[in-house]
Amino acid sequence: MLLGMTLLHEVLPYLQIALSALLIVCIILQRTGASLGGAFGADNFSSGFHTRRGFERTLFYATIVLGILFAASALVSLLIS
Repeated sequence: MLLGMTLLHEVLPYLQIALSALLIVCIILQRTGASLGGAFGADNFSSGFHTRRGFERTLFYATIVLGILFAASALVSLLIS
């Protein structure tokens, strides 16, 4: 039991760094709904509501999963400290 906690305590910071880097990349790769016309007051409602397909859908779900994993790792880190 003690060996497992020690290993977790040593590995967890590196896991959190990797998860945070992947989460940042996933968030940056997502396409924003705002277009250039929306910045100048044009009607931008149609671009905000669309169905995600293909890679965009996979990226969306990967972002959610990475966010949950990062939050869980932060909670575990808080509990074992």
